[in-house]
Amino acid sequence: MTSSPKLPAVGGPAAESADELVRGNLPLVGHLVREVLAKVPLHVSRDELSSAGMMALVVAAQSYDPARGVPFVRYASIRIRGALLDELRSMDWAARSVRTQAREMENVEHRLAAALGRTPRPAELAAALGVSAGELESLQYDVARARTLSLQGFAPETGPELMADATAGPEALLLFREKLGYLHQAIEALPERLRFVVVAYFFEQRQMADIGAELGVTESRVSQLRAEALRALRDGMNSQLEPEFVEQPSGKGRASASRRAYLCAVADGGTMSSRLSATTANGEVRPDARPAARPMGQPATARTSPAQRATKCSRSRIA
Repeated sequence: MTSSPKLPAVGGPAAESADELVRGNLPLVGHLVREVLAKVPLHVSRDELSSAGMMALVVAAQSYDPARGVPFVRYASIRIRGALLDELRSMDWAARSVRTQAREMENVEHRLAAALGRTPRPAELAAALGVSAGELESLQYDVARARTLSLQGFAPETGPELMADATAGPEALLLFREKLGYLHQAIEALPERLRFVVVAYFFEQRQMADIGAELGVTESRVSQLRAEALRALRDGMNSQLEPEFVEQPSGKGRASASRRAYLCAVADGGTMSSRLSATTANGEVRPDARPAARPMGQPATARTSPAQRATKCSRSRIA
C-alpha cells in the first residue's frame, strides 16, 4: 500500500487559517478516497466517500493546533481515514461482529484447506471454529445475506446472466407436474365422504356449514373429516414420492387394512402419462382435470373391497 503524499503547507502554521488549510489540502481527500476505493466493492459511491472526507478535512482544520508540533497533513489524514471508515460502516448491512466472524471463518477455512488438501466439510469447519453445525449454518447465512451486488457495477450484457433465474427448469417442472398428478390420484382414491369434503371445501370453496348440512353432520365433524382427509392425502402422496416418511400399516385390523388399501389405490390409480395429462406443459392444471364433486352415494366407478385392493396392489412403494 502506498503512503499518503505529504503536501506542503500553505504559509506559516501560526498565520494559517482553517480556510487556507482546507484549500491547500483538498487533494489529500481525493488521494485517500482513491486508496479506500481500491479495496471495496464497485458499488460503493465515490461521491459519498468524498463528501465524508471533505467534512473531516474541515473539522480537522478547525480543530488543528500547530503548537502540538504535528504536521497538519498527518493529523488530517488520520481524521479523514477515520471518517471514511465510519462512512463505509454506515453503508454496510452487516454488523461489525458478523464481519469479524466472517474473516475468522475464512481464515480457518483456508488453513483447513491447506492442511487437508481439499475443501473442508461443514462439520470439520464447525469443529475448528468451536461452534455447532447449527451455529455455523446461521453464521454462513448472515454472511451471505450481507453480500450485496450492484446492477450498476455490471456491464449491460453480463449483469442479467449473474442473476438467478426463477423459472423452473425442465426437470423441476416435470417433477412438479407429477406431484400434481399424484395429488389427483390421491383425491380420487379417498373414501367417498372424505373425497366429497375435500372437493367441496378446497375446490368449490363451500362453507363448512353447507357441507355439514348436506352430509347431515356438524361443522366440527366436517373439520375432523377435513383433517382426516389431509392426513390421508399426505400419506398417499408420500407413499409414492417419499416412502421413508410414511409409517407402514401394521396389524390385521380394519383400520390397517383400509389404510393399506388406500395406499395401494393411490399407487394403482394411474400411470406416468395419466398423471402428466392432468396439467399443461407449463404446469397449469387443466380445467377438465379438476376434481368435481359427486352426489353422495354415487361413486365414479365400482369399488372393490379393501382386501381385494390390498392384494392387487402392484405399484406401491410401501412394503
